Amino acid sequence: MHIILHQPEIPANTGNIGRTCVATGTALHLIEPLGFRLDEKSIKRAGMDYWEQLDVTRYINFQEFRKKHPEAKIWYATTKAKRLYTEAAFGQDDFIMFGKESAGIPEELLVEHEETCIRIPMMDEIRSLNLSNSVAIVLYEALRQNGFAGMRREGELHRLCWR
Repeated sequence: MHIILHQPEIPANTGNIGRTCVATGTALHLIEPLGFRLDEKSIKRAGMDYWEQLDVTRYINFQEFRKKHPEAKIWYATTKAKRLYTEAAFGQDDFIMFGKESAGIPEELLVEHEETCIRIPMMDEIRSLNLSNSVAIVLYEALRQNGFAGMRREGELHRLCWR
């Protein structure tokens, strides 16, 4: 799986998303401009010591991303979509794009890809969920649909044994 952050603004969100990507074996793609520097302490703090393990690629703009990934199937996560994320049929190599915290994905991109725009249902009174929470919700649904391929599915106790 692949996560795309289009012009993220808050370093702590990107750090948290990076940690989620490491935990799930997901590549992270960052489309500039970024609202921070990747060497900021807040990114490293949120991503903890996992940031060095992250498969992360930066792009100058969306056009550069498309040039490097011309065949990519992209799901556009947006509060403006008509289709729920649970109605999408995610493939193992799909990309899921999320927009910047203050404005989301530019509408110019959304109108060109209405059939792959997806949303997380929520109450009318709220504009949106936190970006890192939204990524986790949609990414784990995509991973579930693909059988959590390559992921550990069982845990172990440290001091005691299961009965």
